Amino acid sequence: MRVVLQRVSKASVTINGALTSSINKGLLIFLGIEDADTLDDIEWLSNKIINLRIFDDENKVPNISVKEIDGDILLVSQFTLHAATKKGNRPSYIKASKPAIAKPIYKKMIEQLQHDLGKKVFTGEFGADMKVELLNDGPVTIFIDSKNKE
Repeated sequence: MRVVLQRVSKASVTINGALTSSINKGLLIFLGIEDADTLDDIEWLSNKIINLRIFDDENKVPNISVKEIDGDILLVSQFTLHAATKKGNRPSYIKASKPAIAKPIYKKMIEQLQHDLGKKVFTGEFGADMKVELLNDGPVTIFIDSKNKE
């Protein structure tokens, strides 16, 4: 499981011209799922995201988590995070899970984040053509791969 998370002042998802979800201060998270992902990946990644200290404290030092600031999360599925670009110029998405596998894992990730955050997690729509807007705060952008815990 891979995520690109961004610390945002605000973010939103629009589908077919209609606003679907929006948040203020918090995290915009793009989530890529592969067949090898398990409940352990979901739990580890959710815990990492919720407790990542990337929000500024009173001294302007990134020392506070999204949970501690009572921030919001906007989670967007994005299979392209598993793009393989080694060969040729057209990315291969062979490693990304097909919807039948990915959608239930995506739903479990939403549930886990909501449990760990203690409130609703906002989302896009799985498989939809989404327009995502954000105001990156910092900028802070972090890549995390549950198979490569660095």
